[in-house]
Amino acid sequence: MEELLSHYANVKEELKSRLKQFKDLSEEAQFKEFLFCLLTPQSNAQRCWQAVEEISRLPEIEEQAVYNILKTKTRFHITKTQRILKAYENWHKIKPFLENENIKELRNKIAQTVNGYGLKESGHFLRNIGLSNNQIAILDRHILRNLHNLKVIKDPKIKSPKNYLEIEDIFLNFSKSINIPADELDLLWWSKENGEIFK
Repeated sequence: MEELLSHYANVKEELKSRLKQFKDLSEEAQFKEFLFCLLTPQSNAQRCWQAVEEISRLPEIEEQAVYNILKTKTRFHITKTQRILKAYENWHKIKPFLENENIKELRNKIAQTVNGYGLKESGHFLRNIGLSNNQIAILDRHILRNLHNLKVIKDPKIKSPKNYLEIEDIFLNFSKSINIPADELDLLWWSKENGEIFK
């Protein structure tokens, strides 16, 4: 725990700066984050972002072109190609939801609406556009692993949506107990494992 708090003290301002950048995104940049979070499940985050950048440069979103990009960048590229093709339609569905200030309700609604988004991906998207406000968790492997290593949770695996919400509450309470905001703690653990503050 001392190591965690020491590392936080060293990168605290950088974390806050990164989170502020998320809040200041244009709508075009928000849409790129929406695509990014469709691609990240069980795939390398940096390579997924490379794929988003390449897709964004396409003159038109055509199935074969998207497939050719994803097959070298992500796992499950056939399924994810279809999700990218539907992303523009889904974006127009969820844009009105983003006015909802009840963050958990907003996250849950997005998860129910977008094929390819569960609770984790919806939370990831909201964090990456600056709307999570430390009220939800992105229970990715790095968070589960760190919670387990610190003996905050017994099992680093999520068994159901109900279990996700239970562990989310544990994570949020833990972040308060050590006085590190949840959004910052997520980025802190990710950067500690991967060497950079990314997304």
